[in-house]
Amino acid sequence: MQEPPDRRVIGLAMQLPDPDFLWPILGAIVAGGLIGIEREYRASPAGFRTHILVCLSSALLMLAAVHQIQWLTDTPADLIRIDPVRMAHGILTGIGFLCGGVIFREGFTVRGLTTAASLWATSALGVLFGVGFYGLAALGSLSTLAVLAAVRLSEAVLPQRRYADIRIRFRAEAVMDVRSVRALLTAQGLQPQGIERDGDSERLEFSTTAGGYTEARADALAVSCRSNPSVLSFRCRPHDA
Repeated sequence: MQEPPDRRVIGLAMQLPDPDFLWPILGAIVAGGLIGIEREYRASPAGFRTHILVCLSSALLMLAAVHQIQWLTDTPADLIRIDPVRMAHGILTGIGFLCGGVIFREGFTVRGLTTAASLWATSALGVLFGVGFYGLAALGSLSTLAVLAAVRLSEAVLPQRRYADIRIRFRAEAVMDVRSVRALLTAQGLQPQGIERDGDSERLEFSTTAGGYTEARADALAVSCRSNPSVLSFRCRPHDA
């Protein structure tokens, strides 16, 4: 006996993914991927896959919280109290540990702050997709991408004071002091802040963070250091956005 059409339709519908789960997951993957591509292009500590996983896991956890009545089958319905806000709090608390892992200090520079903020934003987007706020999540994704892209645009348009970490190593017998190093840097248009001094029997090292950095001034400093026979090595590393 042929199965009635309505039962075939119901059976087919049960085999297809639930749209309540499918669209939030797809939206989270796309949003996390777009932000991850931008971070991957900037060679950040957290890139394409990390941002996808953060957004996707946030969406999955929120979906589980919103639809928890479907997996609490043994609990009477009148006893179930759905509170997705608790899950959101847990997600944002957990993402804080992950964000802390991409922030690190290198010399005088703290790196990874923008990447940590992008991970936090990506987690928030996953939460929005998980609770079904697709419009707000899509707008948030576009806004996040616009902000990340605007970082490089602002460097070219807006006047700003750029800094660089500078380290110069001299021979141990070189007659150099903090005043001489400061004069060397200011002669190239750089404004050093506090200058640290370190050394041993083989070398004398000075380190500082200098303002007024430009590539032309860094090149001029490189020429000056290379022409000085007392200089063993030097490094000039600009602060990244």
